[in-house]
Amino acid sequence: MRLGGGLLVALAAGAAGAGWWLLAGLVLAAVAAGVTARVPEPGDALVDRVAVAVARLSEVAVYAIAFGAYVFPAHREAAAAAFVVVVAGAGFAGPKIPTIVVRITGGLLLTAGLVLVAVCVAVPPVGTAEALRPPDFAGVLVAAVLTLPFLRPGGREKAGPRVLLLGAVALLAAFAALHQLGAVRLGLSLTSLRDLLSAADADALQPLLTVFAVVATVVPAFAAGTEVRARAGVPGLAGLVVAAAAAALLPVLPVLVVAGLAAVFELLLGVRARRYSGTRE
Repeated sequence: MRLGGGLLVALAAGAAGAGWWLLAGLVLAAVAAGVTARVPEPGDALVDRVAVAVARLSEVAVYAIAFGAYVFPAHREAAAAAFVVVVAGAGFAGPKIPTIVVRITGGLLLTAGLVLVAVCVAVPPVGTAEALRPPDFAGVLVAAVLTLPFLRPGGREKAGPRVLLLGAVALLAAFAALHQLGAVRLGLSLTSLRDLLSAADADALQPLLTVFAVVATVVPAFAAGTEVRARAGVPGLAGLVVAAAAAALLPVLPVLVVAGLAAVFELLLGVRARRYSGTRE
């Protein structure tokens, strides 16, 4: 469920730094997510709880920025802040989303995403031919870090196949966007996926993209709010305030960087927890 909301803004940010090598960054992120798919959740120590809460809150801020940009572009900052308060706050106060709802929503998002990809690939691009730059390893690494949080599966059940599916979908979406817009144009706009539909002469699908943006951001943000409550308790409310301020005041790139680095640190804590568990046994 994280993938759709993250890709709404992460593809443009990754393309701005890596160009067509964004695809290599996605492969690297998918490999990292696959290799660590069986890594356990961080433990219950203070540093573990704080790290997980920060990771989820930074992801919420990313979803909020995407929601504001795609759904309320004229009032992006206010909409992003309200999104954190309302959606993540509801998750903080309420129960978990039933698994069946998550699965159905994920299936609908996957179908809608594949439709958008098919439309964009089917239409020949206009004037987007670009010379492939030599590999920028720093740009590839940054693109991998920016997309890693959204390629990690939400649970450990059948994690490997789900990572493979998520990685394939992300690669298809990135290729379609790069094919239709080119790396430069893709990286220019926070809402470049709207430009993607316009370039593919598919403006009739703009309402579908808006619905996609709402569902793809609301559901994972609600779930993240629930996890913040479980990990941080009442102090997590202060984190929601910080996330709302970040979503309203910061550009998307630093928020994506924080989310990516927090995901890496969370994985390292999970590795530590597994080694500690093995040592005790």
